[in-house]
Amino acid sequence: MQINTPPPPDPGFKLPGDEKASPDPLPKNPETAGMPVEIAPVEGAPVTDTSTRDLAIGGAVFLVLLIVFFFVRNAYVHHLVVKRVAPSSAGSAGWLLFVGLGFISAAAVLAIINASKFLTFAVTAPLVLVGLVALAAALFVGRR
Repeated sequence: MQINTPPPPDPGFKLPGDEKASPDPLPKNPETAGMPVEIAPVEGAPVTDTSTRDLAIGGAVFLVLLIVFFFVRNAYVHHLVVKRVAPSSAGSAGWLLFVGLGFISAAAVLAIINASKFLTFAVTAPLVLVGLVALAAALFVGRR
């Protein structure tokens, strides 16, 4: 009487030169043997790779925003000078407005490019904090 014993469980790894280890767990299908294996991403896993195309588009959007903010800065300075604020104070307030808008838009663009990589406390908080301080300073400097 012979007892059928199941084969030992697969250890999950093979030592080099160990030919008697468990066979390849993937079945060999002659129709799909030459085709590449497609790996689907795990749902809910953060994507950390940012393509060059995304970075280029984000950089272009940020550059366009900086150009728009420069015109906003000029309009704000003109508005303050018309309200009888000293031109030097108006110029300083305008540059502070430009810097504040630039830092906040940098945080927004980085968050849109790749939220899992750039929307962290270490990246976003300093950008937003400097932006808000600059905007508040622009309002206070423009009141003098």
